[in-house]
Amino acid sequence: MSPTTTAARRTRAGTLPALFALLLTLIGVFVGAAPAVAAEGDPYRISGNVQLDGEPLEGVVLTVDGPGGEQEVETDADGQWRVSVPERDEYSITLDESSLPEGIAVVDPEDDTPNVKDVEVGAGGRVTVNFFIGEGERNVTSFADQLVQRVVQGLSFGLMLALAAVGLSLVFGTTGISNFAHGEMVTFGAVAALFLVGPASLSLPWWLGYPAAVLLGAVLGLVMDMVLWRPLRRRRVGVVQLMIVSIGLSLTLRYLYQFFIGGGTSQLPYASAPKIPLFGVVQLSVIDMASIGISIAVIVAFALWLTKSRLGKATRAISDNPSLAAASGIDVDFVVRVVWIVSGAMAALAGILYAYYRPGIKWDMGAQVLLLMFAAVTLGGLGTAYGALIGSIIVGLLVEVSTLFGIPSDLKYAVALFILIVILLFRPQGILGRRERIG
Repeated sequence: MSPTTTAARRTRAGTLPALFALLLTLIGVFVGAAPAVAAEGDPYRISGNVQLDGEPLEGVVLTVDGPGGEQEVETDADGQWRVSVPERDEYSITLDESSLPEGIAVVDPEDDTPNVKDVEVGAGGRVTVNFFIGEGERNVTSFADQLVQRVVQGLSFGLMLALAAVGLSLVFGTTGISNFAHGEMVTFGAVAALFLVGPASLSLPWWLGYPAAVLLGAVLGLVMDMVLWRPLRRRRVGVVQLMIVSIGLSLTLRYLYQFFIGGGTSQLPYASAPKIPLFGVVQLSVIDMASIGISIAVIVAFALWLTKSRLGKATRAISDNPSLAAASGIDVDFVVRVVWIVSGAMAALAGILYAYYRPGIKWDMGAQVLLLMFAAVTLGGLGTAYGALIGSIIVGLLVEVSTLFGIPSDLKYAVALFILIVILLFRPQGILGRRERIG
């Protein structure tokens, strides 16, 4: 074989990764241009009136919570309010009694929480909710009690976020890939659980279906590395090109989920479990407490694996210096493959827990927290697993506590990102970021 022929074949082989990256990106762009099923101008609506003895009350604040997140609305001069909601589902409407005139409260002798109403948007797509206002004693929750409740919720959210962010950080530390498809790996865990445990699918018991969903997440990580990332690594594709591939993969997977499960929100079994009073105003369901316990147990087990096992030490060595690790006899490809498997499993578990936290499964749920995962990884220190854990807890607390200081619920995620920018201005390497990384 002539040198010219050999060089030509190498040139053609080198163009394959670039063509594959371009193909994935184009698929993502074209699929992303398709209209979402749920984007129909939000035709569903919840509205109502707030009146005192037949007279309208203006400026009363109400919060509508359900699929799509929380929305705040104020009554107009006629005492009327209305919000558009994304789908037919159950919603909770809370009237903020602190926005009522002095000495006025929501009164209902047969209801302990008359300022909170649960409604369901049915086939008609319209629901009306009215509040009876009268003179009475308000049930006011002190700022300290609200702070404690938000801190507990922030810890729960932060621990769940850490499960996903740790895997993202490990992948970056060992491969240098900023995996923008990690949010879709989180969604995959929830979707797999829905197909395994959901009433309209296999209907497996939860103790069998959820571990199987986590196992499928690990298989997804393995397949992605075997089919996509390892061939690209061997061809020494640049970091920027790998990032573009991950963006195209993210868009493709996201709209595949929408194709299979639709644009609505689906619930896992026991999603509406009742809250149990614990202390003060803090109330958690059995699912919430189990989520916190599972997150802590998995994170502790992961930390022990990372620090005590030979494979964990090899992972840390590769994260610190891949070339030196390879020269010392470590099988870099094998360790990176294990990292992808662990990352996929932890992302799938985070997706199941997040489906209960939201609550509900939606095709773009992973994309909603992707920036928070990157914020946690960057805040804790790029490539450091322990830093991702600390950063996730900080982000979770900031997200939940910020709403106590007048930040609208729709902007609470933006607050965490703003704090991230401020901190990085003073410590660009993150909290645990340093030249010698530990995870």
